[in-house]
Amino acid sequence: MVANDILNEDVSDFATRLEGMTSDEVFAAMNSLEKHSEDDIRDREETLSRITLVEEEIERRFPGQMLTPYRDWKKEQPLLS
Repeated sequence: MVANDILNEDVSDFATRLEGMTSDEVFAAMNSLEKHSEDDIRDREETLSRITLVEEEIERRFPGQMLTPYRDWKKEQPLLS
């Protein structure tokens, strides 16, 4: 999943689509947005708002665990840099 695709999608459509994603897809979206946010970008506010949506979806799926499932997923991904 590419951050630019996520950012070009209507925010309500993205929020709806998040609900139907697998956990791996949600985590991949978060990873893509995080990497994008580290770049010198003009759309920082929009990127951060999408990150917040993904964080909320992770919290909904894993109540009380904060972002631990996402951090664990990142550790298990050998090809992520």
